[in-house]
Amino acid sequence: MTVPDPMQTCDIAIIGGGAAGVLTAIGVLRGARGELRVVLVEPQLPLGRGVAYATRRPEHLLNVPAGKMSGFPDQPDDFLDYLVAHDALPGTGRDALAQAFVARHHYAAYLRQRLQEAVDASPARLDVRAARVHALERHADGLLLQLDAGPPLRAAAVALCSGNALRPLPARGAGAVPPGKRIEAWDYDAVQDVAASADVAIVGSGLSMADCVASLAASGHRGQVHVLSRHALLPLPHASGAAADYDPGPLLAMGLRQRVRALRRHAADAARRGIPWQSVMERIRPLGQALWQSLSFDDQRRFLRHVVRYWDVHRHRIAVPVHAQLLELRRQGRLHLHRGRLETAIAEGACVRLGALDPRRQPFQIDAHCVVNATGVEMRAQAMRNPLLQQLLGSGIARPGPHGIGLDSADDGSLLDADGVAEPRIQVVGSLRIGRLWESLAIPELRGQAAQAAVRLLPPQA
Repeated sequence: MTVPDPMQTCDIAIIGGGAAGVLTAIGVLRGARGELRVVLVEPQLPLGRGVAYATRRPEHLLNVPAGKMSGFPDQPDDFLDYLVAHDALPGTGRDALAQAFVARHHYAAYLRQRLQEAVDASPARLDVRAARVHALERHADGLLLQLDAGPPLRAAAVALCSGNALRPLPARGAGAVPPGKRIEAWDYDAVQDVAASADVAIVGSGLSMADCVASLAASGHRGQVHVLSRHALLPLPHASGAAADYDPGPLLAMGLRQRVRALRRHAADAARRGIPWQSVMERIRPLGQALWQSLSFDDQRRFLRHVVRYWDVHRHRIAVPVHAQLLELRRQGRLHLHRGRLETAIAEGACVRLGALDPRRQPFQIDAHCVVNATGVEMRAQAMRNPLLQQLLGSGIARPGPHGIGLDSADDGSLLDADGVAEPRIQVVGSLRIGRLWESLAIPELRGQAAQAAVRLLPPQA
């Protein structure tokens, strides 16, 4: 795999070099039966990292056991095979490794190796352009991509795999807080550089917060940590135990309130039998997209307004050691949870003062030496500060997904334009499909979408 001089034409262009883009590229390379030009466009090299796997910190663990993290639907043990071959956890047997939560940096390396293997074995050629796509034009003879570096790229088909973006800090005055006092949770180096004695305010209590706290602890941080969020719910852990055996199928015919009540009943019944509630959630895991799509539009809105945070902490769980670390810091009186809505962020001398409203709309404030934005993934495409997405929406080539989330796409992954007409030459993979599918961020969904997109992108008998 090389990084060549810019190419001007190709058969397939893949926009985005994170997990979704790399898995799509592997699918195309493996499926090619003849010479093809494939160009992957990604501004941040090396490939395979994206947001989720960009960290090199050993304390940042996968949130899923290694045995469930294969990148390929037809090779369920592939990531486990990679870890065993590379002796990722020396002295750990295969069965134990399958249940382990390994450092996330292993996954980026795994994706890159599998990509290189696909390049070596394929008759197709993969080239990488270190650039950002800022516009896409549709023409009868192809799709023209305008890049911020080098000449335009003309492609017969495109995979849109642009990945995740961080929500901005939701506070008046946040933009005036200087760097060093205002830190993005995904800026792992900046979090690591926080002074050991500094008091830290973290806005958001989800997975990014857990990463931030883990990094602070690993760096010897001794100051106080204040976590502010609207619900003040910490991520919950995975658990081992017997599998739940109820039939989740009837949930699909229920409304939102009925489903919530039914899941609570199943969890209570499981607890009486010594089965963890986590097993109840695992039982509905394969139905995630069907559960979302079978809700009425109004129930989807209710879910987004009232249920989504409770869903998140039960569905998107964290490794047991990370959860134990959060609880220990709370027991020590060093981690403080605050329930409220952030209103203002103002730099005052050596500190940052956060103004917030509690659930009764009473004001309170938190003073810290720095504030970390851990508010999570931005779901509204219009707010992602991505020039390409703004251009696609502004030109009518794309339209927002349901509820304004992501981009709208057909059942086969084709991008839908402003009139709802599918563009089969543009396949959407990953987080941008969240409004239509909801479950569209995790590896099980990414690997399935990438495999399907590769089939649709390949020209006949390619």
